[in-house]
Amino acid sequence: MSNMKERQETFERMFVRDEELKFKAMSRRNRLLGLWAAERLGKSDQDAEAYAREVIRADFEEAGDEDVFRKVKGDFDAAGVAETDETIRSKMLELLSEAIEQVKAQ
Repeated sequence: MSNMKERQETFERMFVRDEELKFKAMSRRNRLLGLWAAERLGKSDQDAEAYAREVIRADFEEAGDEDVFRKVKGDFDAAGVAETDETIRSKMLELLSEAIEQVKAQ
């Protein structure tokens, strides 16, 4: 019986660790996306960092990526930045891969 309990606890620890890594990777991706978007919006230095934090916070509105996409797309539209939906979504995927690598390297 203790062997089964040990296995269960091991799986629970693995699940917690995996979820933590996913969270870190998504937060990192959102920061990178925010910095990319800030550059296109003409922001620099502190304003770019502040904008990246806004993008990270946008991800807490609902599950999934749509809240982050809407934030960036809405800001681009408001500022007259011509980026297609496909470009933004492609950048989100590209930056997720980069973020995963960065989190793994830590």
